[in-house]
This record gives sequence, structure tokens and C-alpha cells, in this order.
Amino acid sequence: MGSTNGVNGASGVYVLGGAERGEGKAMLDAFRDKKSEVTQALAELSGVAEDVGAKTLKERIEKDLVRKLEEDRFHLVVVGEFNHGKSTFVNALLGESVLPVGVTPTTAAIHHLKYAETPEATVQYASGRRESIPFGDTRNFAVGGSAHVEEVDFLEVGYPAQLLKERILLVDTPGVNDLSLQRADITYSYIPRADAVLFLLDAGQILKESERVFLQEKLLAASRDKIVFVITKWDILNDDERKEALAYAKLQLGRLVTDPIVFPVSSEMALQGGRVAESGMPELLTHLTHFLAEERGRILLDNALGEGLNVATLLGRGVDARRRAVAMKVEELDRRIKALEQDLAGQAMTIEQRRQKIREDVTGIKVGARKDLDRFVDDIIKQIPNVIDSAKSDDLKSYLPAFLEDTFRQWAETEAKDIAAQLESLAEKTIALVREDAHDATKRVSEKLGGEVKRLDVQIDTFKYDMGIAALITVGLGVMFVNLLVGGLLTVAAPILALVVKGRVEEEYRKKAKEIAPEVLKQAATKVGPKLDQMIDEFAAKLDAWVLSAGEELHREVLEVLHATQTARAGGAEDDAKAIAHVEELAVRLDKGQKRVEELRTALWLPRDKVRVEVSSGAAGDGV
Repeated sequence: MGSTNGVNGASGVYVLGGAERGEGKAMLDAFRDKKSEVTQALAELSGVAEDVGAKTLKERIEKDLVRKLEEDRFHLVVVGEFNHGKSTFVNALLGESVLPVGVTPTTAAIHHLKYAETPEATVQYASGRRESIPFGDTRNFAVGGSAHVEEVDFLEVGYPAQLLKERILLVDTPGVNDLSLQRADITYSYIPRADAVLFLLDAGQILKESERVFLQEKLLAASRDKIVFVITKWDILNDDERKEALAYAKLQLGRLVTDPIVFPVSSEMALQGGRVAESGMPELLTHLTHFLAEERGRILLDNALGEGLNVATLLGRGVDARRRAVAMKVEELDRRIKALEQDLAGQAMTIEQRRQKIREDVTGIKVGARKDLDRFVDDIIKQIPNVIDSAKSDDLKSYLPAFLEDTFRQWAETEAKDIAAQLESLAEKTIALVREDAHDATKRVSEKLGGEVKRLDVQIDTFKYDMGIAALITVGLGVMFVNLLVGGLLTVAAPILALVVKGRVEEEYRKKAKEIAPEVLKQAATKVGPKLDQMIDEFAAKLDAWVLSAGEELHREVLEVLHATQTARAGGAEDDAKAIAHVEELAVRLDKGQKRVEELRTALWLPRDKVRVEVSSGAAGDGV
């Protein structure tokens, strides 16, 4: 698509993958090749699962590993204050003017930009309803538009931009006059899930105090290693001013982040034919492709390969079960299958006991959380008169909601950690009990199959879990639950807390504020309470589903293999010699597949020379 000078046809717009940016494209191509190799290795394991008769395991490989890997996208989130040229910058990333410029901080919706062959748009409402709209109507979500943005979760925009074609989802967040007032779900939901965060600074006023506070208090803790700082409007400065501005940015950001990555750009120049090379955009995009393909891409592939090794362990169990089954006479195999089915039925009582204990403990956690919320609201209501009296009249409109939000956030973080600790303790106890149950079941299955079956030793496989349980085992629940709970609380509370800002305080000042603020706080609590219950219940449901699945896992997988063997034997598909030879062939294939997965995983983390973009501070494309 690109010409030899990195320009897209007559429009002159830079595109990822042009000849000048061949190295960046090569990085993404290399990542796609690696992903293809990983997918093929997992598919080989899936083939073994199918041939051994482990249908459920085959479905898990294809659904939870291969399909997820194929559908995964890199998430790129753009954050910046209003009037920093954010819409123009996003358009420059896309290669042409797609989004309207001049969106006000109060009326813009979050935009999800993904690749589509033709321009399209879909509104995702907070209620969950989706509505396709004409592409031209996307401007209704900007200043002066008729759409009720407060009811909208996000606007999904499909566009045939080269950057998006590289399986990148670009999240454009609304600009605000003060980032501390940024939507809570952006800070606590979008940014933690991002693969890279582009934090925009204005060349005319680099790193305002509000931006410094936002970075320190809300962004750096969760995203320090994936922030790229972009200085916009670089074209408004002359050469001397650029050197001074870049030195100042490096100095100030260096106090917050070790070795900050900074790219000055001119979005206007990037959108002009013939000036792309001077804009700084090619250097930024090259860095992003390196970072996404090398750093984030390797993590994505490593997770898939790690789960692939767990799959291989499970398959080893199935191969051993099949080996033992083909050595039995048909009548003996039938008898042992019936014994295993009876044992599985008898285990249902134990499983139900574990699930009942989860329900009881979760109820206690929810009751405690509601009491904590009530105490918090009562305490803040007592503080509100002093807060209002201590604020200057001119500052009250912004001071009171800021106080409420910050206080809510601090309580939510403390409460989240407490709830996380309780849920973590519950999960650990549950997992320990299920592990004991599994070992007991292992012994019984071994007896039913005849003799000791070494590879039937059951492990608590992270492959079996969704992220809620996997995170618990690998890194602990605290950080994950704090992000979810704090974001959820502030998201549901924000519209209620905003009532303090919208007119009433401004018109009636202190007296009315003292009457309104407590009521607003109570209304916010009525929204937050059910959200607390919902998030605790969601985690409990994951743990309950895992207990049910793990409790049946050993029996189910072994029975699937035995039933497949039984069917083949009964139908005369294989004589004894062929059946034994087939099992040994499966064992060889499994061993080969497992070694392939191990090799691919090891190769991911071989030492590489780190590539950094080094350009002089006097050019628009300086990347530091």
C-alpha cells in the first residue's frame, strides 16, 4: 500500500508498512509467523487429543487456546487532556481524518477503533444493547451532537486503516480539562488491560501539574512499563525551543519514570502530503510495532505455550489410560467403566459440600462489605459540612465532587484489598480441599483401572481456570480485584456524584450543598452496594464452576478415553496388536508435540539486542 517514500498514494499520508518503515512491518510479520508456529503446535496437541478420545480436552485446546490466540488484538489506549490535539493525533495514527476534531471534554464518548473493510459504526450502550448507525453519524457523539452520550458505554468504529489491520484496537478516550476528572472506567479498566498507553503532552505547556498528579496517583502504579509519552504540536516550536522543550520533558518525566520514552510529533504535518518524514510519526509507529510485537507479543505467546504444556500433561494421562484399556478384555473394560461411573456418582455429595461451603462464606463476605459501605457513608456525611464550609465559594463546585471522588476511591481501594484477602483465603482453602479430593479420586481410578497408574496424579491445572482463578494462584488476587472493584465502584457512582456539579451547587452554594451532598452520597451508595455484591458473586461463580469441573475432571477425562476405546474394540475397528501400536504412536506424537511446545517457549526468551530509536533533539521525530 505504501510508496517508496512511506506515503500513501496521492493523499501523502504515512501508513504502517510503507517501505520507509519496512523494519516495523518485519517485526509484526515475525510475530505473526511465531504465532502461526504456536497455533500449529497447539493444533498438533489437539490432534492427539482427538485420536486418544479426549473430546472435551480437544474442545478446550481449540476454544481456550487456539481461538483465543487467533482472536487476540493489541490494545492501544490514547490518553490526554482536552486541547492537546488528541483527535488530530488519532487521525494521524490512522492515516487520514476519521474522527472529528474539536470534541469538548463533556460530550465525547470513548471510541473503539478496529479494522473493517468499509467504514462502519456501532453504539454499545451501558445496558448492553448494541445499535449499528451510519458512519457519518459518529460525529453526533462530538460537540453539539444529539446522541445521549451519558447512556453510551462506547462507540465502536470500523475503518480500513493500515494500523488497525495489524490487529490493533485503538481506544480513544475523551479529553478532559483535568485528567483527575477522567472517567473512572478508563483509569481502572481500559488502562490496566492496555498493551501500550500513549500519554499526550502539549508542546506549548509540557507536563502540567494536573498531568503530573494523574500520572503519580492513577497511572504509573499499574502501567509504568507500557507508557509512551507523545509531545504533540511539535511544529509550533522552532529548533531552539524544541531542544529546550525536549530537555525539560526528559528532566520532569525522569523524576516520575526511569528512562521515559518520549516522541515529539506533529500530527498536522503527518496528515500533509510531503511532510510525513518530518512529523515524527514514522519513528513513533516504528517504536510501537517493536514494542507490541517483541514485548507484549512474547507475553501473549508465552501464556499460550505455558497452557499448552499443561495440555500435554493432561494428554499424557489420557494416553496412559488408553494404553491400560487396550490391554484389557472387552468384558473387563466394560466392568471397570461401570465402576468408574459409579464412583463418579458417589463423588457428587463431596462436590456439593464444597460448593455449599463457598455459598455460605460468600454470603458472609457480602454482608460484611455492605456494613462497611454503610459505615463509610455515615462517616463522610458527618464530614461534609466542614468540607463545604472550608472551601472557597468559587472553588466549591470543583472541590466538593473532587473530595467525594477521592474519598470514595480511597475507601474502595481499602475495601477491595480486604474483600480480596477474604476471597483469596476462601479460594485457597477450597483448592486445598479439592486437591485432597482429587488425590483420593486418583487412587480409586488407579484401582479401578488395575494397578498403579503413575501419570494419573492429578494437579490443579491453570489451564482449567479462567483468569479469576489463575491470577489467584500465580500473582495473588489483591491487585486484580482492586482494579475491578475500584473501577466498578467509581463507574457506577460517578453519575450520581456528578449531581453535585451540575447546577445545584453552582446556584445555591453552601446551604443547599449541605442538604444535597449527603443525599447524593446515599444515592451513590445504593448504586455501589449491588455492584459490590455482583463482583463478589462473579468471583464466587468462577470458583464454584471450577470446583464442579475439577471435582469431575479425572473421572470425566479418563471415562472419555475408555469409552472411545470401548467403542473401537466393540466395533472391531482394531485388533489387539494394532490397538497397542496405535497407543504407542500416540505416545510418540505427544512426546514430539510437547517437546515442540517447550522449544517454542524457550526460543521466545532468547537474548535479543534491544532496538532503540536514536535521533537528534532538533528534529520533529526525536524519540528518547
